Amino acid sequence: MKKWIIQQPNADKVKMLTSKSDLSSLCAEVLVSRGIENIEKAKSFFSSDELSSPFLLNDMAEAVTIINSAVEDGKSICIYGDYDCDGITATVVLYSYLECLGANVSYYIPERDEGYGMNVNAVKKLSDDGVELIITVDNGISAIEEAELIYELGMDLVITDHHQPSEILPKASAIVNPHQKNCTSPFKNLCGAGVVLKLIAAMDDGSYDAVLEQFSDLVAIGTIADVVKLTGENRTIVENGLHLLTNTENLGLSALMEQSKISSDNITSTSVAFMLAPRINAAGRFGSPTTAVKLLLTDDEDEANELAAELSRLNNERKAVEQKILEDIDKIVTENPNMLNERVLIFSGEGWHHGVIGIVSARIVEKYGKPNFIISIDGDIARGSARSVNGFSIFDALTACDDLLDRFGGHMGAGGLSIKNENINAFKERIAVFSREKFPVMPHLEITAEKVLDKNDLTVKSIESLSVLEPFGEGNSRPIFALLGAKVEEIIPLSQGKHSKLKLNYNGIIVFSVLFGVNPLKLSIKNGDFGDFLVYVELNIYNGNKLVSTKIIDYRKSGIHQAKYFAAKDAYEKYMLGEGVSAQLKPRIIPTREELILIYKAILKDDIPIDNLFMQLNSDSMNYCKFKLCLDIFNELGLIHINPANDTVVLIPATKKVDIESSKILMELRRS
Repeated sequence: MKKWIIQQPNADKVKMLTSKSDLSSLCAEVLVSRGIENIEKAKSFFSSDELSSPFLLNDMAEAVTIINSAVEDGKSICIYGDYDCDGITATVVLYSYLECLGANVSYYIPERDEGYGMNVNAVKKLSDDGVELIITVDNGISAIEEAELIYELGMDLVITDHHQPSEILPKASAIVNPHQKNCTSPFKNLCGAGVVLKLIAAMDDGSYDAVLEQFSDLVAIGTIADVVKLTGENRTIVENGLHLLTNTENLGLSALMEQSKISSDNITSTSVAFMLAPRINAAGRFGSPTTAVKLLLTDDEDEANELAAELSRLNNERKAVEQKILEDIDKIVTENPNMLNERVLIFSGEGWHHGVIGIVSARIVEKYGKPNFIISIDGDIARGSARSVNGFSIFDALTACDDLLDRFGGHMGAGGLSIKNENINAFKERIAVFSREKFPVMPHLEITAEKVLDKNDLTVKSIESLSVLEPFGEGNSRPIFALLGAKVEEIIPLSQGKHSKLKLNYNGIIVFSVLFGVNPLKLSIKNGDFGDFLVYVELNIYNGNKLVSTKIIDYRKSGIHQAKYFAAKDAYEKYMLGEGVSAQLKPRIIPTREELILIYKAILKDDIPIDNLFMQLNSDSMNYCKFKLCLDIFNELGLIHINPANDTVVLIPATKKVDIESSKILMELRRS
């Protein structure tokens, strides 16, 4: 179960916003829930159509002078990119622009096995090829050694990047990076492609007209894919880009949208993030990033279709590899179920593809609700990726282990590391000590809803009004709403039971909700129950009419006391880790015979999610810790089978009479 945070927008502030604007009440409530509480902040949120002068970025004028001179003199220019979607789109945009100017230009993107950013071997090769000017995009700010080599080899270097610089900067003729000290550019959250857009505008005397008209589709894809905040100038860039995508002249993008089954009249930041960006990223993860570059540069329709199909194939390969790693992790959990009680989960495996371990880590957070590290072992060296929940800093955890790591980096929510194989066990122990000492009670995975929906919100006009908040993405997420106390009137299986459709009666209004990936038989609620739901709201067209529907993100049976659930869950995990429980709590986790019988009778022959079973048995006397201990007793006695990987339980048909009093777990609990 995830922790819900449901906002309660201040009614007076909502009224003030609606009285001074044409915003709907629902739209104003979303803004207020996000801290946009007055008309000035609202204007700032919406009025981002002015992009600041590109010349406010440090060294921009110098960069333009150097590049223009190289173009005019016919010097050999190489754009040095990166293998992710941001780096690929940035490379394509700058290459296309310079080629249009008649420049002698080429590009170089390292393969993933070369590592991120510049490398010495690549620099030497470019020098041997006669390159005279290297322009980096989406990398270069940490290339101290490579920049020195470029200088020694007599080449020029212009760095354009958006990553955080260290105290020591590379030796370059110009460094364009919004995060440099004393940079006067007011907007700092650009991605690599966004910095390139500003570079091109500067080369066009500061005008954004041409670059937005030609390249904002590609820059928007890079911006969305790199998960930078879609606020301020990024909002403007993405709005322009999404508009251009509806009628893009880029043959590669058209072919990729066709492969992704994206309709040109319904392109959103969400479809870019989940359909286009993964396919472009797949080139760098499972093939060569140059495949994606060639796709986005081609002017041959047949080649575009062929390359787009190849990216889709690589993306499917990525999904298969990702699924295989998840299956490996399931096996690890099945063999070591107690590891799920750890505050931070750490999984390691031989040969796990390091191009997807970050994605796997994010999936593990979603599945188990805990910070985790996924470590891929390759001989004596291993690489890891981590994702977290709000409140637990991955960077702080890595810093506590710095003597065990070869390299590491990251921030609050994510990070990466390189470690010798021999140090992995010590790393696991250090993380366990760090988390136990710093977090006696761990934060939980949270979902935040903007508000509890009123029945008056569930109108076509009201839901349509939310479109003014788009594009959605990092820093401006798609709104989530709560439906509390909705009565389930009908449960309808979809796609042969792969998904569930619920007919809900919400304060007298019928609302249809879809829950993807859950069979109706696995739901913790049934017809006639009252449930609480966190949902996206959307409009569907049926027989030419627009209808309001919802997509369920999370749900639970009404009446679950969230704070008690998590307190009892924490108590159970501490008990299982040998940390004990307080004398005050101890009597409340010892089950009676009647409670054991009640739980046993509720277990079905088919697998049932453990949380679902708990919700069905919800009562004041049955806390989650006691409930889990009852299941452990049954499991110990061979009465049930617990699948820890899927968090499900199934009844084992009894072949003989079992004495519950013989349970070692029960005897230990009763011991004073």
